[in-house]
Amino acid sequence: MDGSWLLAKKQSALRLRAKILQELRNFFMARGYLETETPCLIPAPAPEFHIDTMICHGWFLHPSPELCMKRLLAAGYDNIFQICRCFRQNERGSHHLPEFTMLEWYRRDADYRDLMEECEDMILHLAAALGHGGAVSYQGQVIRLQKPWERITVKAAFEKYAALSVEEALRGDCFDEVLTAQVEPNLGKGQPTFLYDYPLDLGSLARAKKEDASVVERFELYMAGMELANAFTELTDADAQRRRFVNEEDKRRRAGKPPYPVPEPFLESLRDLEESAGIALGLDRLVMIFADALHIDDVVAFPPETL
Repeated sequence: MDGSWLLAKKQSALRLRAKILQELRNFFMARGYLETETPCLIPAPAPEFHIDTMICHGWFLHPSPELCMKRLLAAGYDNIFQICRCFRQNERGSHHLPEFTMLEWYRRDADYRDLMEECEDMILHLAAALGHGGAVSYQGQVIRLQKPWERITVKAAFEKYAALSVEEALRGDCFDEVLTAQVEPNLGKGQPTFLYDYPLDLGSLARAKKEDASVVERFELYMAGMELANAFTELTDADAQRRRFVNEEDKRRRAGKPPYPVPEPFLESLRDLEESAGIALGLDRLVMIFADALHIDDVVAFPPETL
């Protein structure tokens, strides 16, 4: 099929994408956020088991701007945001691209519950700016956006939707499979859903919950069964973070994955990081929702197969 015809067909979606980018910047700047830029090429990524990076000239294309943005926070910057390209290996599907666009923002003196409220405000701002009012229609589903949105713990969601409990899924090493197949399709129907309080082992950069140290202060945002964002209250204990990185790196090596260097400047900066919270949102998927697009290819100009 002619490539120029496919590009021309996407014009309305790409115009919508540009409008969303503009309105996101308007939203954050009106709230006093500073837009930042950090390098895409870094010497060491966070060693997260489920994320595989791309290597370029011996360094790594960042899977997220997280480490550099937290160093800015530790240096005394307050509220910051960034819209950038990110890169991950083995990520391709109807909702995944190996090169994708991330919206990431951080707040000082905040926790993950503050970010839940800010997500609500941001999506409502976009809906109003795009003429949707208090609801958006996606693939035949009407998603109401009035606050407050649904909030459900991981434990409660597994009890409600899955054949296994969280503990059983963790023991059977099938948490992700059960989450994807049985829990996620039920989330964000009718209204957006915050799935929160993940097991401790599934949030290597998140702070443990004070009331229950078996979970971390992490949430994911879902709309129409699709994950849009991942957020947490930041772990600011440098020694605890180092131990978690060692554990993650050990899991990676036991699985036969290539080793990563230790991100020492990031770990050192944590000694100056005060209480804060951060969130990463997949911008391509957000555009999919507002464009009513079934496939991520429909909201980017050049999927990798067309290059």
